[in-house]
Amino acid sequence: MSSKNQFGKQGWTPDRIGSLKGKTFVITGTTSGTGFEAAKILLSKQAKVVMLNRNPKKAADTLATLKQELGNAIDVTNIQMDLASLASVRKAAEGIKNTVARIDALMCNAAIAQVPKQTFTVDGFESQLGVNHYGNFLLQALLYPQIEASNGRIVVVGSMGYNLGIKTIQFDDMNWDKNYSPNGVYSQSKLAQIMCVYELQDRLKQAGNTKVKAYACHPGASSTSLIKTSGSLLTRFVWQIMKLTPMVQSAEKGAYPELMCATEPDLDQEGFYGPTGKNYWTGPVGECKLEPHAKDKPVLEKLWELSERETGVQWNL
Repeated sequence: MSSKNQFGKQGWTPDRIGSLKGKTFVITGTTSGTGFEAAKILLSKQAKVVMLNRNPKKAADTLATLKQELGNAIDVTNIQMDLASLASVRKAAEGIKNTVARIDALMCNAAIAQVPKQTFTVDGFESQLGVNHYGNFLLQALLYPQIEASNGRIVVVGSMGYNLGIKTIQFDDMNWDKNYSPNGVYSQSKLAQIMCVYELQDRLKQAGNTKVKAYACHPGASSTSLIKTSGSLLTRFVWQIMKLTPMVQSAEKGAYPELMCATEPDLDQEGFYGPTGKNYWTGPVGECKLEPHAKDKPVLEKLWELSERETGVQWNL
């Protein structure tokens, strides 16, 4: 654990964000939790926000809530997208291209967690890996030209869960047919997400591109509906109890790491950012220790190539 926070004792807070007028942020999963809070804070700083959500009714309610809280003048739109369908991701990416000319930061915030039984996406991927990793990987690749056009950023919201499962990628059984476990696969999906951030950094360097930046962060233990959406009954019960304790922070504070990675000038890409308190669950936002297996180069390269193959996308770096 880093003993000294580069942002002082209080850590990073959105007070550091100046006016974002003229800047565009694309965020996945904004109908509740950290995504909603991140969108709200960006809009309050005059940014343009494009929300990507699976459920049109919830998205419409979110738009209404944001306008009620911040005024009708805010520049916010929603495009329907389901990360569990590669076709839906492709369609949404086309919609975004027709809506905005540039992207200052793509914030991959949406995820599913602790799915009790092995289930599959329409494309045949194990659901947690399909949504959390493959869907986001494809979205990043498709929107990369617009991110590059504005020397923008890709921000991936990982999880400390990356360190709670096996310490590599299970290439011989990516759908976890033999040893499916809700936590094990969630951990794997978050490890895959983080790994591809650091591999992207290397590939950008090789391409001589120093303008586009990629960041990995985590929200700590935040009071969101993530577990409620997909976890088992027991998992949900335990989480509801935990949310009443000081071990869990507000969804707003859980949004700080991704906001920092999307807006803070000159932030070191090599870091892994989130709450820096005990177990990295809560506390001042800053750099957290990343375990070495998350940057295992041969695994990073193999995972990247596999992800391009599975999603049918070639990154144009």
